Amino acid sequence: MNRYVALLRGINVGGRQKLKMADLRALLSGLGYIDVATLLQSGNAVFTAADGSPERFAAEIQEQISAELGLTVTVMVRPVDDLRRVVEQIPFEVRDPSKCAVAFLASPVDRARIEALDHVSFAPEELVAGEQELYLYFPNGMGRSKLLPILARDTFGPATVRNWNTITKLLGMAEKG
Repeated sequence: MNRYVALLRGINVGGRQKLKMADLRALLSGLGYIDVATLLQSGNAVFTAADGSPERFAAEIQEQISAELGLTVTVMVRPVDDLRRVVEQIPFEVRDPSKCAVAFLASPVDRARIEALDHVSFAPEELVAGEQELYLYFPNGMGRSKLLPILARDTFGPATVRNWNTITKLLGMAEKG
């Protein structure tokens, strides 16, 4: 049995894609996952499951949310070891955890695409490629970001962003499980 983190993209944002965390916990338990817990109202869950691929778990969760709740949601699932690696390998100092974030991608980072971006166009914001994630720093906050629209426009594939506080809380929850 292994511990996993599920990150749902775009739920409970602006009154759309409403999903109660109690419903998410019940749905994950219904899939046979155990020790299910959620964090905040933005689609963060930890669970324990038998060995399997994170991609398979993500597909199962997405399909079940669609079937039971009629919502189309992108789900990223990461093993707790992978989330720990993301935290341990942050490539810059976390000056303000609320302004530091990670974009979790569905596939490995395309480093050539990252290098091709005009980094001056979004300075002083920072972007550093990880393995299957992008480390982000927004000195003026995410709400005024010049970088996020660039990343959305250049379509790096399905992604979901979490701030540093949420990431470290999820890791703590997953490691306790």
